[in-house]
Amino acid sequence: MITEFNWAQAITESPIFLILVGCSVITLGITLERALYFWKRRGNPDTTLVRTMMKIRSGETEEASWLVRSTPHPMGAAAFPIFQKLHASNESQEERLQVTLSQQKLMLERNLGTLGTMAAIAPLIGLLGTVWGIMRAFHDMSIAGSAAPSIVAAGVAEALITTAAGLVVAVPAVLLYNHFSRRMNVMLTVAENHARSIRTALNDGEWSDAPVSDEGFPARKMAA
Repeated sequence: MITEFNWAQAITESPIFLILVGCSVITLGITLERALYFWKRRGNPDTTLVRTMMKIRSGETEEASWLVRSTPHPMGAAAFPIFQKLHASNESQEERLQVTLSQQKLMLERNLGTLGTMAAIAPLIGLLGTVWGIMRAFHDMSIAGSAAPSIVAAGVAEALITTAAGLVVAVPAVLLYNHFSRRMNVMLTVAENHARSIRTALNDGEWSDAPVSDEGFPARKMAA
């Protein structure tokens, strides 16, 4: 039945089907954009953390700060302000960390709301198209003056295509939305945990007499 269905006619004659095609294009566009963005931000936070901790233990805090800053993972954006405000209070550092994590969340979840909307409304739009199609089928039956099963079946089959199309759009959209949401939460959790580990390692040193560079962090770690 799918191979025999006139898709071109359905698109041109049914505005509901045309809307579903638009939803599918939007879903595909957001998927490609978010996949590329997450790929660029993936980084290697565990390796960066290990190398940063080694730099801190060896007293190379400035090198550690630039190592953190160079990683594309949200961990870099979350941990770098800690190096700039080593003399700040724990409350101030915690506030800066939360603000940075919120900013990273806004960038990571951009367009995900639209993707979730496509997943929610596509089945409803398909159902609307089915209702519209059934109404047209009964209207055509009244004009033809016949309720033969062949006429009814053909009209109902054509009407149900929009529901099927809506589900085809919605199911991948739901899966992709959950996938990107999980990746975002994992990245933010890793960023927060690694940033706190770095802050703990830095706060274990004595920084009161350490020389401060132009960037705002000690150039060398004093012996504990």
